[in-house]
Amino acid sequence: MPSDSRVLTAFDFGATRGDGCFDACRVLVTSQGKRVDHFDAHLKRFGESMKALDLPVNLNAWKTLIIDAVNAWDHPGEAVLKMVMTRGPEYGHQQIPAGWVTIVPMPDHSKARNGINVITLNRGYLAAGFKDSPWLLGGVKTTSYAINQAAKREAARRGADDAVFVSAEGCLLEGPTSGLIFAMNDQLWTTPTENTGILRSITVEAILNEAEAGGVAVNRKFITVDHISQQLLEGFWMVSAIRGVVPVLRVDDTEIPHNPGITQMLSEAGGFENGQ
Repeated sequence: MPSDSRVLTAFDFGATRGDGCFDACRVLVTSQGKRVDHFDAHLKRFGESMKALDLPVNLNAWKTLIIDAVNAWDHPGEAVLKMVMTRGPEYGHQQIPAGWVTIVPMPDHSKARNGINVITLNRGYLAAGFKDSPWLLGGVKTTSYAINQAAKREAARRGADDAVFVSAEGCLLEGPTSGLIFAMNDQLWTTPTENTGILRSITVEAILNEAEAGGVAVNRKFITVDHISQQLLEGFWMVSAIRGVVPVLRVDDTEIPHNPGITQMLSEAGGFENGQ
């Protein structure tokens, strides 16, 4: 369908209540063919989000739809594939869930991939604050992204490129649209997701699994603001399926070391060879 086609009613729960979920992954089109990065893992996580929202799950139908969309996409370079499902119209005789897939050219992330400055934003709850509250939908990729967008605007207001959410006790959690990887003591670290409400990052998992298979030590433990203020980190990256591996050069007022060789290794492990 043309990108300006109207496909939702004004009463759709996704638009009026943020009652829905989505997932997104990168499509790469080269002279050698087409590739959807970590497709099965993203589709599985999308299904988990639908299940958590009590929406019907039919991954085979979604897979067919996505394959049809990718086959029809012939623009060279990087693109963003997004799958969305909402609860459907709030009013009417039949409340049928609405689902769709879009593919659009990837925005230019080359500047971010060279390094960014970030600020920390306190989320106001403990790192394990979701332990006894599964109904809060922690770790579910819902369409309710107003807080995430507000965080990015606040970062821009403060002259930074992005933000990192921090728990009440000072643990670094995640970015508004990214997972976190750290280098410290010649090891790679990432934030554990259990009980935290953090969205499980497909790209972070893929990178760390590849690194671990190559003999790199990997830890899943909390990194705190004290690690940053005491300049204990040897590297810090914000990672997502869309932007790729983005080195963090400064957090608030503290500079972070950057090793381009490690960045390249992480990028290749995630499928972002030479930034592609």
